[in-house]
Amino acid sequence: MPAWPEHVIWWHVYPLGFAGAPIRDGVDPDAAPVHRLDRLEPWLDHVIELGLNGLLLGPVFAAETHGYDTVDHFRIDPRLGDDGDFDRLVAAARERGIRILLDGVFNHVGRGHAAFTSLTPDGPNLLRGRWVDGGFEADVFEGHDALVALDHSSPAVVDLVVDVMCHWLDRGIDGWRLDAAYAVPSSFWAEVLPRVRERFPEAWFLGEVIHGEAARIVEESTMDSLTQYELWQGIWHGIADGNLFELSHAIERHDELLATFAPQTFVGNHDVTRIASAIGAELVPHALAVLFTVAGTPSVYAGDEFGWTGVKEERLGGDDAVRPEFPASPDEAGGDARILEAHRALIALRRRKPWLWRAHTDVVEVANAAIALRTAIGDDAVVVALNIGEEPVSLPVADGHGVVAGQGTPVGGRVELGPRGWVVLEA
Repeated sequence: MPAWPEHVIWWHVYPLGFAGAPIRDGVDPDAAPVHRLDRLEPWLDHVIELGLNGLLLGPVFAAETHGYDTVDHFRIDPRLGDDGDFDRLVAAARERGIRILLDGVFNHVGRGHAAFTSLTPDGPNLLRGRWVDGGFEADVFEGHDALVALDHSSPAVVDLVVDVMCHWLDRGIDGWRLDAAYAVPSSFWAEVLPRVRERFPEAWFLGEVIHGEAARIVEESTMDSLTQYELWQGIWHGIADGNLFELSHAIERHDELLATFAPQTFVGNHDVTRIASAIGAELVPHALAVLFTVAGTPSVYAGDEFGWTGVKEERLGGDDAVRPEFPASPDEAGGDARILEAHRALIALRRRKPWLWRAHTDVVEVANAAIALRTAIGDDAVVVALNIGEEPVSLPVADGHGVVAGQGTPVGGRVELGPRGWVVLEA
């Protein structure tokens, strides 16, 4: 695995929504380009100002709706622009030292992809399915008829994915988020990724995995990291339900993964209800305190730093609220200044202590509404004390004494927190 991911914190963007592109109505993947991708460039200085240095982009390839129904992996979606727009974005990111990760949808394609439109009984078949009465019945992804499953046992599919990955790595990106990696056999990634690494040994591969035995998946697939949905669940669910024992359990499970890999951690992404809606704006700093002090490669979902809200719903268009259009510049973003400042302070802490990337966290004390955590290497330590309840609490803070963020003065190895109080200390 390359060394640079240890020092990257990602700003995760869903480009089609960010740029205000149409998602469902009037989408023509062969239309003339509309140059929207350049709307990201004025936000790159905001990324740096937050203390971040990675741009994790959602789908940017030609597609028919939301971007996860790819029709051409080698062409920028005309709703976003063209190759020139992409090259300018890469150059602007490079000037600022920002890494770029692209979203690779390699489990399935849209029905407009040539693998489907040019399919004949006698020709090469990249898809999973069967010929019945002269027609092809394609297997689809999780019941979505528009998403036709690729045949991962086919050497041609291996070649296609290797070619796509290498094409865009050659164009200047740093790695790939592998969409729906949990639905793809680990043996497929184990064929693809070593071939890509032969040409691009510094590339990093993050698999979207929402269930399964994470350590085994990493070992068998050779992926570098996986999305840490179990920790995300423990953070927001533990806070929302007033049951921090769930958070404690998730952190202990999280620590067990570190012997194999450093997970990709988050409290928000393009597929889930925004954290401010899930737990309430007042408790967002509590979630951030955990995110930025436990091990892993963290990401901030664009807009969460302002405390934006949005609820994901299980219906057509149910993602729209969490994938909104962004204003022209950060100055127009509005939001909650307290949440923005918590991001800045905690990301700065993470920058000062890069060892947090692979450090274990001890649960010092836990109750339903309060928890104390200590993450340390040698004599260097970070202590988090959280109170999500309506009554004051006293929590042990071990050797934590210098206040990094939040409010609370340690006395005699303990800190008093008011209702819904929080503090992060360093040794």
